[in-house]
Amino acid sequence: MNKFADLIGRILIALIFVMAGMNKITHYDATLADMALHGLPGMLLPVVIFTELAGGIAIIVGFQTRLAALALAGFSVVSALLMHAAPVGNEDAMVEGIMLMKNLAMAGGFLFLFANGPGPLSFDRKWGKA
Repeated sequence: MNKFADLIGRILIALIFVMAGMNKITHYDATLADMALHGLPGMLLPVVIFTELAGGIAIIVGFQTRLAALALAGFSVVSALLMHAAPVGNEDAMVEGIMLMKNLAMAGGFLFLFANGPGPLSFDRKWGKA
C-alpha cells in the first residue's frame, strides 16, 4: 500500500502545477497582466510555465524527483512571496493569505519528497537513482 501512497501523493502534489502551467498557456495574456499587476516582468512567464509543467510532470512520473521537488519547493516559496504576500488592488486579503499558506504548505511537501525520495513506483527507483 505504501508504494501506491507514494505515487498518489506525488500525483496530488504535482497535478496543481501541471494544471497551472496549462492554464497559463491558454490564458497567456491574462497571466501577463496579473504578473504586471504584481510588478513582475512578462519575460518570466515562459520560465514559470516551463517550471510548472516540467517540474510537475517529473514529480508525477518520478523522474529526477529530488531535483524537481527542490526546484518546486523554491518556486512555491518565491511565488508565495511575490504573488500572495500582500494584497494588490482590491483583492481579498484573506484569500491571498490562504494562497500564501497553500504555497508554503506545498513547499513543505516538496521538501519532504526531496528528503525521502519518490518511492518504488517511479522512474528514479527503476533506474536506481532514488
